[in-house]
Amino acid sequence: MSGRDKQFPDRGDAGWEIDDGPFVTGPGQDGQDFHGGYGWGMDGVNGAGWEPNMDGYGQAQNGMEGYGQGEPAGWGSGMEGYGQGEPSGWDTGMEGYGMDLDGYSEEGLADVDLEGDLPARGKGKGRSPQGRASGRRKSRGNGQRPPRRPAGKDGNGGPSRPKRAQGRNGRGKRRLQRDSRTPVAAAVIFIAAVLLIALLSAVIKKYSPSKERADLNEYYNVHSPEDMAVLLDGQLLEETAKYWDGHVYMDYKLVQQYLNQRFYWDSNENILRYVTDSDVVSASAGSRDYTVTKKTEHTDYTIVKVDGEQMYLALDFVQNYTNIDFAVHQTPNRVKITSVWGKVSTAEVRKDTQIRIKGGIKSPIAADLEKGAEVTILDAGEDWSRVCTEDGMIGWLQNKRLGEPASKTISREFEEPKFSHLLKDGPVSLGWHQVTTQEANGRISDILQSTKGVNVISPTWFYLNDNDGNIFSLASREYVNYCHQNNVDVWALVSNLENPEADSTYVLTHTSARDYLANQIIAAAIEYDLDGINLDFEALSGEVGDSYIQFVRELSLKCKNNNLVLSVDNYVPSSYTAFYNRAEQAVFADYVIIMGYDEHYSGSEDIGSVASIGFVREGVENTLKEVPPEQTILAMPFYTRVWELTPKDGAGEDVESAAEDYLPYTFTCTEEGMQTVENRYTENGAQAVWSEEDGQYIAEYEKDGKTYKMWVENEKSLEEKLKVMKQNNLAGAAYWKLGLERASAWDIIIKYVN
Repeated sequence: MSGRDKQFPDRGDAGWEIDDGPFVTGPGQDGQDFHGGYGWGMDGVNGAGWEPNMDGYGQAQNGMEGYGQGEPAGWGSGMEGYGQGEPSGWDTGMEGYGMDLDGYSEEGLADVDLEGDLPARGKGKGRSPQGRASGRRKSRGNGQRPPRRPAGKDGNGGPSRPKRAQGRNGRGKRRLQRDSRTPVAAAVIFIAAVLLIALLSAVIKKYSPSKERADLNEYYNVHSPEDMAVLLDGQLLEETAKYWDGHVYMDYKLVQQYLNQRFYWDSNENILRYVTDSDVVSASAGSRDYTVTKKTEHTDYTIVKVDGEQMYLALDFVQNYTNIDFAVHQTPNRVKITSVWGKVSTAEVRKDTQIRIKGGIKSPIAADLEKGAEVTILDAGEDWSRVCTEDGMIGWLQNKRLGEPASKTISREFEEPKFSHLLKDGPVSLGWHQVTTQEANGRISDILQSTKGVNVISPTWFYLNDNDGNIFSLASREYVNYCHQNNVDVWALVSNLENPEADSTYVLTHTSARDYLANQIIAAAIEYDLDGINLDFEALSGEVGDSYIQFVRELSLKCKNNNLVLSVDNYVPSSYTAFYNRAEQAVFADYVIIMGYDEHYSGSEDIGSVASIGFVREGVENTLKEVPPEQTILAMPFYTRVWELTPKDGAGEDVESAAEDYLPYTFTCTEEGMQTVENRYTENGAQAVWSEEDGQYIAEYEKDGKTYKMWVENEKSLEEKLKVMKQNNLAGAAYWKLGLERASAWDIIIKYVN
């Protein structure tokens, strides 16, 4: 039998409960001991009190949902339903009926019906000062009334309280209760409104574009009235220019790096130099005059200004020799320079808008744009694009503000210099003839007669002899005449290595000494009827790189004016020889010669080949990245280095020998010609073994406690190098040095150099 179907027992029962299980009655029974879904429970142990059920009525302090009788004889607050307060009144339920502190509802307990599983929710009833309060009834079960309040704590039933007359004051009190809740509700609504407004403000702030304007002077790195931001082809440089006397001045290093590398500044003598395809331009610091070869020109501005350690060059003067355009703008001070010409992507602005420092609506505004303004698109993104305005403002613009991109060609009328070169009609086959005395010149006939196919000879006649630019000479007019009679051109070599007292760096970095050196070379070439000059300046430091290239430029112009071929010797390319600037050499010099040897030399960390085939191939490949093949000559060795290895005492027995780069020997070397080196290893019982990796024979033997090892240069290794020359369509071959080869080597050479 379920609790919802049962009649309430008599009110006099000592204790009882109803739930969905069996109906149990009896004194002292605890309603909590029976767990029905809905029902009543009476606690006979605690006296006249109702024990809570999960969902239903219970007598005790509090009913979870429904009725509950509190202590000592009152109904406690129900979470949803009826509850009797202290001392003998109904307390207000959260939802339903409740009796105030003074009494019962109008009908009393007898008027309460029970029906259904859960107590009905509605208005509460309470006692008013007039003894009357109206409220809606709440029923449960089969219509029987809930038990009356017991008379005492012993659990025995007692008479119910008399009914109180219902009056209007009860209704008024209920209205007062509702009115008392009005300020609370208003406060809740007010707080909710404030929170909603704050939320809306946060959302609006998050998704609304920032109106903050960028500090343009900071953005453009402009910190003084004379500073000028530099915008080069849409890029804002970190470095700034200067604005003096209405003209823009740039640090000459920036000019070299970004605009024109051919401007050269001699800080020792305060002279600016620029070499064109036909003239040498010179200007002194602080002057408005400059010379073009021997003609003086005048400007209305100072060309060069020196500020401490820095030299600034007028951008107007740079423009005379460089295909650039520029415009000056203010707020902030900036110069917009265009140096790259051709097609660019542009678009018109669809409506008034702004460009921002970064891509995003919260980024500060860099500039305002009007509808129809044209911008250059520097970097197109998915939602934002980096753009540059016509007045040189750079920033990011939303793509939805841009019209359809269009391709536009920009150009400027400018006559680029036209450099020409004196090149031979066929391949060059050049042999270096080492001449250390005048007597050596007399053997030229023997030298030439032992060769085949040589059409250029380069005697080592000249070298730098002091810091003023004077040269030492071993030149011979008879030598030249004999060569010409045999259809061999003479390109005399000029070196910087023979006299250690002569400081190459000093001469090259001082314009007066450099000019004097060039003039001495040209004078000797004219005097001895030379066909060309072979410049062989080695062992230079990186700090002299600019000055060395300037020397090549100036010397090349003098050679051209005197119909002399200029060839320049170079190491194979490497990071530490990059300052030789082979690309610029190729613009001014006629030939660039790769010295495809000295892979290992006496100063190397270890022994090895003079010119392995891999070393040669890599040298040619890297040179051709800078120099056209028709100007490139590959030089190859006629010599072999013989390495003499002496074991170290106690090698392998100390801590040092455990190092990865430890060598258990010391070494020295000698250079020997083809036949000499072959005689050496055969006489000592060694057999040369071909190394495919090196493209050479390798021989090794031991003698007197020492090891001798050599990577042999002979006809076969020579042919491997000639193949590289041919495969890359180079201008020719050169050989160091004549007299170290065997006669049979020329039979190989003429197969590749006709």
